[in-house]
Amino acid sequence: MDSHDLRIGDAEREQTMAVLREHFAQGRLTHEELDERLDQTLASKTARDLAKVTADLPGAHQQVPGYRDPLPQYGMGDWKDAMAAHRHQVQSMHQAQRDMRHSMHQAHREMRRQWREQRGNQPWRHHHRGPHPFLGVLFVFMVLGLIFGGFGIFKVLLMVWLGAMLFSLVHRRFHHRR
Repeated sequence: MDSHDLRIGDAEREQTMAVLREHFAQGRLTHEELDERLDQTLASKTARDLAKVTADLPGAHQQVPGYRDPLPQYGMGDWKDAMAAHRHQVQSMHQAQRDMRHSMHQAHREMRRQWREQRGNQPWRHHHRGPHPFLGVLFVFMVLGLIFGGFGIFKVLLMVWLGAMLFSLVHRRFHHRR
């Protein structure tokens, strides 16, 4: 009888699942592939079944006989290649982040430029139009003063109203300039 046809126990299944998780962490398996292979591992009854689960992964030929060493054995060259690939992946991720920030800044500048073009040479267009609400209330008091209080109160309120109107115009002219 072949040693691969021998039945396996939970310890061998656990070792294989640890190997699969390691390959997932290194990016060789997607989440869906990991789930599928973990299910296959739990359903395995022989060493041959477990060998099929890891057959296409690096180090699989070292894992099959007896599962004494479930973790892949890499030489120093493999480790250096893996580190170089990791460095390259991190650098490309940083470059993608820089590119995204740059494109966001470009889009923001373009939006501001379009907004300025829409606004044109009319700085009052996007600001509050018309007189301050206080001026309307003051005008109502001025009319009521004329009706009920006579011409003296009307003159005082008219002067206050004209001063507030002038202040409002000057304030808007200098405060909302860019």
